Amino acid sequence: MKVLVAGAASGLARQVVELLLADGHQVAGIDRRSWPGAPPRLALHAVDLRKRAAEDVFRRFRPDVVVHMATVTSLVMAGEERTRMNLGGTRAVFEHAHAYGAKHVVFVGRHTYYGAAADLALYHREEEPPQSLGTFPELADLVAADLYAGTTLWRGPHTTSVLRLCYTLGPSRQGTLASFLRGHRAPLVLGYDPLFQFLDESDAAKAIVLAVEKRPQGIFNVAGPAPLPLSTIIEGTGRTAVSVPEPLLKLLVGRFGFPSLPRGALEHLKFPVVVDATAFKKATGFEFLVDEVETLRRFRALGQ
Repeated sequence: MKVLVAGAASGLARQVVELLLADGHQVAGIDRRSWPGAPPRLALHAVDLRKRAAEDVFRRFRPDVVVHMATVTSLVMAGEERTRMNLGGTRAVFEHAHAYGAKHVVFVGRHTYYGAAADLALYHREEEPPQSLGTFPELADLVAADLYAGTTLWRGPHTTSVLRLCYTLGPSRQGTLASFLRGHRAPLVLGYDPLFQFLDESDAAKAIVLAVEKRPQGIFNVAGPAPLPLSTIIEGTGRTAVSVPEPLLKLLVGRFGFPSLPRGALEHLKFPVVVDATAFKKATGFEFLVDEVETLRRFRALGQ
């Protein structure tokens, strides 16, 4: 099968590419970033998804399946450029997939789509709308990209899997939770210790490949082990938890060894975002292999 991975040079996407190649698929990638030491069997194209050169890749390669992993968070890119990348890139992926005969598209989104607030249910299911964008506007473009991907479930000749993936931890040290744990100290909002749901990167990559091969149609939450309190995660990865009153924490983020966080992200340090992933398990048979304790141990072994 011919699989095109958009955003192929990101940490998690590299693992997806390796698994696809190991399973015997023909794989091409699109990413503006380089990938030193990329597998020789990967045809990697250093182009912008929004440019004509990216469409040329679709036209020449004619993928059977497209995996869109090229969206970015506010921790990676700020302002209007991020919005243009997330929205314009997502639209381009689906338009080119439609135009050049792809049979299935996998959109890899994030479980933070649901938002965090005191009055939300603990476990979120796929039919729920996004919440709390008023307090975390930096999520708006990612939510819009997810919603756009969802609209393709009812139009176009291809099927679509929209995956809302929980936080990941692994050797790439990329992603929201990994960025939060980057320093020696990690903040807690005084009086709060929310549950965090996470997957080892190897299991997350396996889940995405299952979506490629099983081609489930629909929107799916993807998660693994039971969620843990944030303080337990901080301790388990060898960091020091520092409880700070919320007004003071707003002044400390990005300074004195604390991670840089958008102001809206503080809500996610107060209230949990936990998803019900039953539907994805039923559709694909997904089972995680690395439990929460081993995931934290492996991440701790990577050092700081």
